[in-house]
Amino acid sequence: MARDETFGKVMEIIGRYAKNKDAIEGATEDTNILEDLKVNSARLVDVILDFEDEFDIEVDDEDADAVNTVGDAVTLIEAKLA
Repeated sequence: MARDETFGKVMEIIGRYAKNKDAIEGATEDTNILEDLKVNSARLVDVILDFEDEFDIEVDDEDADAVNTVGDAVTLIEAKLA
C-alpha cells in the first residue's frame, strides 16, 4: 500500500473523532492528533482500535503511546504491514 493511500485511510479514521474539522482539510504528516485535530486522549484509544481493524494489525501500548502526529500513525501502520 502506498504511503499516501495509508495517509488517506488514517485521516478518514481520525476525522471521525476530530473536533477541529477545519484542521482535517489541511492536515499533513506533521499535524498533531491531540493538539491540532482536537482528538481527546480517550478517543485516541478508539482511533488506535480502528487502525487495528482497518489495517488488520495489532498495536501494543508502547507503540500506541508513540503516536502523536498523523505521520507517526502512518509510519507505525506501514511498519506493522511490512
